[in-house]
Amino acid sequence: MLAMATPCAACKILRRKCAETCILAPYFPPHEPLKFVMAHRVFGASNIIKFLQELPESQRADAVSSMVYEANARIRDPVYGSAGVIFQLQNQVSELQAQLAKAQAEAVNIQCQHAALFCSETSNFPQPSQFITGYDERFESNNPTFDIDPGADRKSKVHLCLFYIVIAFRTTPTCLFAGLLPFVAYG
Repeated sequence: MLAMATPCAACKILRRKCAETCILAPYFPPHEPLKFVMAHRVFGASNIIKFLQELPESQRADAVSSMVYEANARIRDPVYGSAGVIFQLQNQVSELQAQLAKAQAEAVNIQCQHAALFCSETSNFPQPSQFITGYDERFESNNPTFDIDPGADRKSKVHLCLFYIVIAFRTTPTCLFAGLLPFVAYG
């Protein structure tokens, strides 16, 4: 008695005999009929066959995988298909990048606070109040700027740069540049 081969999912759904040379058999196994149903609904069996015949055999598996993915996306979202999924993922990436930037800024702020705390506890470092005029009033405003004594030495300017970064992260992001400008100008 001859052993009957199980037809591939494509031939089973199309109700046709599955030949040994069936181009669809390697990509639509009998235990995954939904895979072919989705691709067939969107692209049609004849288009799938034509598309696979035009491709080299090494690229066919990836092409079937892409067609099935696009078909599933198109059935879920008939207007945008996989482009809608890509757009949603890009939005997620943008939101996560913004959250990451915020977390990194908070980490820098904490590091600068620790550095400023360490510097203020060390007596041989100059204190910011020695070189900054009008700190209290300007810090409370929306756009604080500070003046540095042009005669201050390099170590003092580095210390003040850290101080400006701490101030900038406590107020608005534009303050970062306003606070660093005197350091860059005199550095």
